[in-house]
Amino acid sequence: MRVAKDLYGSWILFFHYLKWPIFLGLPVLYFELDYKNNYIMDALWLYCAWLIIDSFRRPSCKK
Repeated sequence: MRVAKDLYGSWILFFHYLKWPIFLGLPVLYFELDYKNNYIMDALWLYCAWLIIDSFRRPSCKK
């Protein structure tokens, strides 16, 4: 159970800092630099988009 919590925590930390670079950078890679389509990166991009929308819906610091 400890390993699952550690993996979940690292997943959250990873995407907390990399959601914007992935969200903004992947379209640049696809459309400007002609990278090949990658379905795993597409899924990660959608997950980052969901995290961004969720962070706007539920701000962490409430007044």
